[in-house]
Amino acid sequence: MIPHVRDRPLHMNRFPGGVQYNPIQQKRVPDSFPAWIKRATLDLNRGGTITHAVIDNAATLVYLAQYNVVTVHVWLSCIQAPNQPDQVMFDLDPADEDFGLVRKTALTLKALLEELRLVPFVKTTGSRGLHVVAPITVGPTFEEVHLFADSVAQRLMAVDPDHLTTEFLKQKREGRLFLDVNRNAYAQTAVAPYAVRAKRGAPIAVPITWTDVENDELRPDGVGIRNVSEWLRGRQDPWKSMERSQKPLPTLEESAKPDRSGRRKGVSRKANDR
Repeated sequence: MIPHVRDRPLHMNRFPGGVQYNPIQQKRVPDSFPAWIKRATLDLNRGGTITHAVIDNAATLVYLAQYNVVTVHVWLSCIQAPNQPDQVMFDLDPADEDFGLVRKTALTLKALLEELRLVPFVKTTGSRGLHVVAPITVGPTFEEVHLFADSVAQRLMAVDPDHLTTEFLKQKREGRLFLDVNRNAYAQTAVAPYAVRAKRGAPIAVPITWTDVENDELRPDGVGIRNVSEWLRGRQDPWKSMERSQKPLPTLEESAKPDRSGRRKGVSRKANDR
């Protein structure tokens, strides 16, 4: 996990009473944390600042476990440039247990991102869906990255509007898979690679290969505490080349595509308005 969380502000999902109770969502590092745990003080959207813990070694992970942190969430940017993400993320969130649709959509998204000269990676969420992530060169703001991601999602939805949606409100999704791009915003977080989820069986959000996605037996929660060692045995980290795979963010013009009428599809700003 360390290479994928190093220098990223931390959101702690804590369960001091056990996972049967609601978690404490904690961003601010407490005064009780030892001085050797790395910190970063960042601006809040509403003004002021907040000091986050940062994971840069295994000892910090051990300390967090002792602090009742079950699930680690991190930003899509690093503390050196907090307003400029180095990843663009698509959260494929199904309305039901149809993981075949999730896998199919991920593979279609992969082809689209590759067409845009990006290098997509994928991980299970340990819940019901998949995260598709493309590393990008640091430079664009979160707003620019979010608009790009939304444009790609709109284009993807147009291919299969009966099964895919970008509708934020659940009651309006009508059983369709939600193409969620709202992680691509300042101070938003996503479950970290190799993080444990507070669910039955303690599933783990694991980076996987695209060949894994093609496997009908893949499950989003199929790797957990009990079998993770077996899963990792003989496998290289599928995200090992993430950092050196960074590519410039394509323009909105590149991400959009003419619809059947020949007009260019507009870029939805719904997510920014929420």
